Amino acid sequence: MSGFDVFAIVLVLLVIATLFSGIKTVPQGWDWTIERFGKYTHTLSPGLNLIVPYFDRVGRKINMMEQVIDIPEQEVITKDNATVTVDGVAFFQVFDAAKASYEVANLAQAITVLTMTNIRSVMGSMDLDQVLSHRDEINERLLRVVDAAVSPWGVKVNRIEIKDIVPPADLVEAMGRQMKAERVKRADILQAEGQRQSEILRAEGAKQSQILQAEGRREAAFRDAEARERSAEAEAKATQMVSDAIAKGDVASLNYFIADKYIKAFGQFAGAPNQKIILLPMEATSMLGSLAGIGEIARATFGESAVSAQAAARRATSVPPTGPAPPAVPPQGA
Repeated sequence: MSGFDVFAIVLVLLVIATLFSGIKTVPQGWDWTIERFGKYTHTLSPGLNLIVPYFDRVGRKINMMEQVIDIPEQEVITKDNATVTVDGVAFFQVFDAAKASYEVANLAQAITVLTMTNIRSVMGSMDLDQVLSHRDEINERLLRVVDAAVSPWGVKVNRIEIKDIVPPADLVEAMGRQMKAERVKRADILQAEGQRQSEILRAEGAKQSQILQAEGRREAAFRDAEARERSAEAEAKATQMVSDAIAKGDVASLNYFIADKYIKAFGQFAGAPNQKIILLPMEATSMLGSLAGIGEIARATFGESAVSAQAAARRATSVPPTGPAPPAVPPQGA
């Protein structure tokens, strides 16, 4: 092999190597920066790209996809001097490869340190109760501050989340006692409120019962008064009728009236629970005369014919005696 052949082979290999060095294939989700003599010139997007061999070279390979960074644990002192241990995560995405490559030396470390600093600032301005109960507010404030700080680096922070907030053990125990005391207090308040409501309801019930009883007694009194009024009116009417009969010379009506009162009075004597023996006065025989007066009133009302007809009917239906007839009883006036 002559020298010319060797030169030709070397030239062909050099041309092939030059072509391969000028062709760059960038994968999806990545951007490559190109430097010419150490100076940034342009950015290669995903796909097939050409550069000037031997003059241009790939500077940085930047991941353009969303990335996550773990924020390490750190102790934070709150506004009320409580010490808590906090960690979290941050999600960011590069939208300008050149700025992310040449504006900051270590992008991931810079975002981590910046986030940790702002966690101390944000949570240090809040009380412990607010820190434990307002995570959304803490995340929102951190996102707003950190995103504004990393914007010159060509980075967009999409989300910052606080993972754990761990108070000291003695503080956790004190919080547990406080929570227990608060629950006991609420239970006592609810029990007292229930008792108060029960007493109110019972008092309302008693009041309503007394009102209904008073209304019942009033209604009964009205009915009793009305009954007494009706009874008095009937008594007055009966007395007036007897007075009219006496004025007309009808003594039988007076006898009936007196006999009725007499019988009712004896009935009340006999019906009394403390009366076991009843002594009748000698004038009790006059009650028989009053009964005779009642008979006279009946005969005067229905007539002698009706009385005689009833007596004949009784005799017709009665069985005649087998023995001798009893002697006739003479009338009282004989």
